[in-house]
Amino acid sequence: MEQLKHECGVAMIRLLKPLDYYAKKYGSWAYGFNKLYLMMEKQHNRGQEGAGIASVSLTNKPGTEYMFREKAEGKDAITQIFSRVTEEMKGELLMGHLRYSTTGKSGLTFVHPFLRRNNWRAKNLCLCGNFNMTNIDEVFSFLTAQGQSPRIFGDSYITLELMGHRLDREVERLFVEAKEKGLEGTDITDYIDNNVEMGNVLRTTMSHYDGGYVMCGLTGSGEMFSVRDPWGIRPAFWYQDDEIIAIASERPVLQTTFDIQTEDVHELQPGQALIVHKNGEMKLEQIMPAQKLSACSFERIYFSRGSDRDIYQERKRLGEQLTPAILKSIDNDVTNTVFSYIPNTAEVAYYGMTDGFRQQGYNVRTEKVVWKDIKLRTFITDNSERNDLAAHVYDISYGSLRPGVDNLVIIDDSIVRGTTLRESIFKILDRLHPKKIVMVSSSPQIRYPDYYGIDMARLEEFCAFRATMALIEERGMWQLVNDTYLACKRSLTPGPSPKGEGRNHVRALYEPFTIEEINEKIVEMLRPEGMQAPIELVFQSIEGLHEACPNHPGDWYFNGHYPTPGGTRLCNEAFINYIDNKQKKQ
Repeated sequence: MEQLKHECGVAMIRLLKPLDYYAKKYGSWAYGFNKLYLMMEKQHNRGQEGAGIASVSLTNKPGTEYMFREKAEGKDAITQIFSRVTEEMKGELLMGHLRYSTTGKSGLTFVHPFLRRNNWRAKNLCLCGNFNMTNIDEVFSFLTAQGQSPRIFGDSYITLELMGHRLDREVERLFVEAKEKGLEGTDITDYIDNNVEMGNVLRTTMSHYDGGYVMCGLTGSGEMFSVRDPWGIRPAFWYQDDEIIAIASERPVLQTTFDIQTEDVHELQPGQALIVHKNGEMKLEQIMPAQKLSACSFERIYFSRGSDRDIYQERKRLGEQLTPAILKSIDNDVTNTVFSYIPNTAEVAYYGMTDGFRQQGYNVRTEKVVWKDIKLRTFITDNSERNDLAAHVYDISYGSLRPGVDNLVIIDDSIVRGTTLRESIFKILDRLHPKKIVMVSSSPQIRYPDYYGIDMARLEEFCAFRATMALIEERGMWQLVNDTYLACKRSLTPGPSPKGEGRNHVRALYEPFTIEEINEKIVEMLRPEGMQAPIELVFQSIEGLHEACPNHPGDWYFNGHYPTPGGTRLCNEAFINYIDNKQKKQ
């Protein structure tokens, strides 16, 4: 319902046969680009602010271009970049990227892939990824201490420079080796191009980072790689046959593009890299030791396409598990209750919810109560007029409820900021005059920011946090706020490790309150003025989340247990910033 931006989607293809093989078999020189286009369109859900592609030819001669890149902004960026693809861009290595900004930085400059040029083929590097690094300050300091001067302060550019620097060192290592073997001239170049060990480059680069990532790259000499963070926060999948090797952020993308079964697709493991050498040989290499698995649960709840076999079932279970709590909220009066959902991402959880009732012998009444219209253009500059337009993004099915008689149970995948509920959903649902509205979330209360690639960085954005702070204020518990603020400050103090370092001190703010107390305050804050129907919130439990999604235990949004030190540090900083900004406004 409330669109969250997610960074990002990746797609890579390595053609393992000579290029004329695909032209003869499939009737087009553009076979690789056609597959890349399909992979990117099937991941359009992961990024609509920009897109980019790159290709590398292994056969183009010196004096001709061999490394190509196209980038564009906007929702039609994929169409734009592929319309500019020409036959001269064909190559054996192909890369695609879809971008959502989670940093607030926009413009073509920030669209992936990023390219680092050099006259030595092996030193050319093209990079893209689905990532957000929490310790970019430290990596920047590491680079500048070596005498480098990155042009832009951002994790994408700094990663390009750091990895490019390590790639230079690998090439220089091979140059020395070649000289020791007595090679001269172009024989040295050929030796370097044929012997690059990307594992060396990745180990000496990625060991500096704290964050969630899938980092992908191509080199001018023909190396291709994808590496996943040691906690497995961000997802990556791969497929190989005798014609291609392909990598994508989501499994069904590969299944649809190459007409293969679920079992044919493999998941890149935490800390692991898939590396394809210039000669087409593929290997899986453990770049960093795997840490405690923290695969992102929000991928399963919201971001990834629901067409994945396992995700579809998990989302159904998330809805089904809420049946007892919903029954309690409607006093077991299923006969006088209508069940529905907020389109479109909550639809699968809705099927699970209604299945749960039917499995218990209830004959549930289901209606499509809410409709999502096309996004209305807010061309009117006056704030009140613009807010009124935004409130009509959703519409309702008039007559779908018996006024004053029927309860309405309506499920969404998550409740984050609550803005859409307050400004739109609750207002239009009240027009149906339900006896009671039960707003259901298939995810638990979102209480903490994400720092691994999702656009949720500030505590005050979350309605659960705002409700908790309102409860603290009502009850005069400002000593708790002061203690938390000072603990966060101490945890960030340089020097010897202070007591409590590595702890998320923001968690203490929630401890005095039950979920029900916070729910009631959220309702109070989100309830539009003049609304008649009573509202009750039902959230998924964290235990229910893990039961439904057992292989994706990453749950820091809900309980504040970040998998990396950087996430914990940034959460403590977020609370300091919240208090400091509040004091400035006062």
